[in-house]
Amino acid sequence: MNDTYDVIVIGGGPAGYPAAIRAGQNGLKVACIDGWKNYDGSAAFGGTCLNAGCIPSKALLESTELFHRARSEFAAHGIHAGEVSMDVAAMQKRKAGIVKGMTGGIAQLLKAAGVTALQGRGQLLPGREVAFTAHDGSQRRLSAKHVVLASGSVPTALRTAPFDCKHIVDSWGALEFDAVPKRLGVIGAGVIGLELGSVWRRLGAEVVVLEASAAFLPIADQQLAKEALKHFKKLGLDIRLGAKVSGAEVKDGAVQVAYADAAGAAQSLTVDKLVVCIGRRPYTEGLLAEGTGVVVDERGFIKVDDHCHTGVENIWAVGDCVRGPMLAHKAKEEGVSVADRIAGLYSHVNYDVIPSVIYSAPEIAWVGQTEEQVKASGRAYKVGSFPFLASGRARAMEAGQGFVKLIAAQDDDRILGVHIVGPMAGELIAEAVLAMEYAASSEDLQRTIHAHPTLSEALHEAALAADKRAIDMPNR
Repeated sequence: MNDTYDVIVIGGGPAGYPAAIRAGQNGLKVACIDGWKNYDGSAAFGGTCLNAGCIPSKALLESTELFHRARSEFAAHGIHAGEVSMDVAAMQKRKAGIVKGMTGGIAQLLKAAGVTALQGRGQLLPGREVAFTAHDGSQRRLSAKHVVLASGSVPTALRTAPFDCKHIVDSWGALEFDAVPKRLGVIGAGVIGLELGSVWRRLGAEVVVLEASAAFLPIADQQLAKEALKHFKKLGLDIRLGAKVSGAEVKDGAVQVAYADAAGAAQSLTVDKLVVCIGRRPYTEGLLAEGTGVVVDERGFIKVDDHCHTGVENIWAVGDCVRGPMLAHKAKEEGVSVADRIAGLYSHVNYDVIPSVIYSAPEIAWVGQTEEQVKASGRAYKVGSFPFLASGRARAMEAGQGFVKLIAAQDDDRILGVHIVGPMAGELIAEAVLAMEYAASSEDLQRTIHAHPTLSEALHEAALAADKRAIDMPNR
């Protein structure tokens, strides 16, 4: 076997496999190395996203949302289904089937692009060489003109609440419960904590979320966050802000959690399972041999420039192991961009219009600047908002919660940010992303015809409301 390639990609997750596929599409000889192993020992491409993150979590969110709606909403439609129950084993089997199909699909995509798929560990050596160790322990040395580092990230551990993989688990462990815990504790009220808390709360768990920050979703527009918090509380999530965990210990099959509340008073919490999801950190363990010249910063991120180049000739890094939001779609675009740049093609990633989504119910999504950020910049701005309660389609769906908020510049009317909490927010945000990618104004959206009745009309009306010209609600 000829072990010399044009491109070697280390990592087969949302950054790595797209980089490998695009490089293959560009006519380059490519190898993609991935070391992922599932709990059962099976190897798979797709990284955390497909195996233990985005895809399995959305499968469980969909199943539990349907269950929740059947119990709480169907009667409003005149549907009487009797006593509804959840078969957790069947739900988990469905999730596992989806994951297996998706990860197997990546292997086929790599093959179709002419990429050599290698399952095992890759380590960058000086001179653009890569030491490859297969899962069976066999080793060989590869070389390439270009190497793309796409090693991803792993959950951040909490020293005061170490994982035991049974009672105290990370986000992956929380996706694998074979029964609904009666009492569930979640440390961290970020995207992952809120989604996992929602899954098990819908199935009947008593869920307490401990968040160290005094603010809820500080990364989001605070009007949006306030509305979202109201709906999480309505679901039954007990979210305690300003709660700093000082320790967690397993006793008699339960987890005793010690924390200080927002006032600094000592508190305790007893749960059956504790999920620690306080964030993720770059995974670079064993990735870099000495002498490569690649620099890792104090937080573990590989240092790169605006084009994801490490500063070492023909060595690139993309995805969660570099700066920027740890989002699969950001990682994918970086991987594709680098593959095109290697091939001498134009590439660009617009970091100002990367959307964020929380797949709760109602969904939460945003892109661009928050109102707090625009205000702090000193730029004059205007805001338009529209409640889903005034949307005919949302009302017909029994989904009138939330709103769309649009922020535009006062001088040139350019859209600066869009924030949505409501039905299908993760889908609706795409229009806002496209508009902002083309530097659209709020008037551009005002003059765009939206089908009626649709949820997307809410964005149209929010744009109109920015100039006090909304049709389907009073203008103030």
